[in-house]
Amino acid sequence: MIVAGEASGDLHGSKVVEALRRIDARVGIVGMGGHHLRRAGAEILIDSSHLAVVGITEVLGRLGDLIRAYRKLKELIRSQEIGLLLLIDFPDFNLGLAGVAKEAGVPVLYYISPQVWAWRSGRIQKIAQRVNRMAVILPFEVGLYQEAGLEAEFVGHPLMDTLGEAENPSLPGEEGWRGNPLIALLPGSRHKEVMALLPEMVRAAEMLSRRRPEAKFLLALAPTIPRKEAEEMLPSGGVRVQVVEGMTYRAIRAADLVWVASGTATLETALLGKPMVIAYQVSPLSYWVGRAMIRVKWIGLVNIVAGKSLVPELIQKEARGERIVEETLKILEDEPYRKGMMEGLAEVKKKLGSPGAAERVARMALEMIGK
Repeated sequence: MIVAGEASGDLHGSKVVEALRRIDARVGIVGMGGHHLRRAGAEILIDSSHLAVVGITEVLGRLGDLIRAYRKLKELIRSQEIGLLLLIDFPDFNLGLAGVAKEAGVPVLYYISPQVWAWRSGRIQKIAQRVNRMAVILPFEVGLYQEAGLEAEFVGHPLMDTLGEAENPSLPGEEGWRGNPLIALLPGSRHKEVMALLPEMVRAAEMLSRRRPEAKFLLALAPTIPRKEAEEMLPSGGVRVQVVEGMTYRAIRAADLVWVASGTATLETALLGKPMVIAYQVSPLSYWVGRAMIRVKWIGLVNIVAGKSLVPELIQKEARGERIVEETLKILEDEPYRKGMMEGLAEVKKKLGSPGAAERVARMALEMIGK
């Protein structure tokens, strides 16, 4: 059973499923995920596309759906038909399932660790009690789990497996992706973060266009966001924001600069070598509770891996059009600043290992079920 509760987990999990199929096509795979896992060959019992939320108050709105999903998966784990539980991120939900698996005698492999180094470090002990092996994607995570007595292996970052699609020949329509500058908008994969960030990104596009009339904009839409919903937030006249679907990496690659929601997309942008402005906004309650609990200086994974403020982060009230434009112009017009950012992004890429994470996780999974 594979359980991925968010868009990024669905994507990275699909690469593991593909690797499992290549190594041993007899393995059956069921679980929770989205269209990537389904396309890779997993039998999706619960569609996770409507379950992904961020923030405490946001979770409450999906609580009923989450409870129903949890109960269904719990019943299947207890049915003794599951030989291995492969969990991908989505920690609060997945750690509960890990406890169910422990009681049922089902081994657990956890891929993409909860961010215990950022907040709620006490979870390490719970993880050590419930999980058999960790497949971690950041090198410094190994020591954290080994100190707790849990076997952990650095498999490299899964993004190294997924970046290849950006290298393919151009698709029809890409020849029109030119601007001075060309800006890619990545407002996130969750409904509420898109609702909060996209209008401000659009305002920024309108303001930047007045300063840079030749600027063009691409909205790289996540598969979890309906196109119609996003288009309702775009301007009816004036600046044009072109919507692209299923081509996020291509949009990043083509862009001169990216406006991106905090999350995995910041690392995707870094690995594709593009400067960026990070924006982040949740409900006030979620933000202040998070501020009290989080132990790291930054919210962007790219800055956390770099260990410094490599790219600008605009949080809550700072995540507005005026500030996005201000930081954008600094990157575009301050050559030493831009050069330093680009050198830092190259160092981040070196830290994240070599391609092959999905293959390594697949082999760990098969080893744990004795195949």
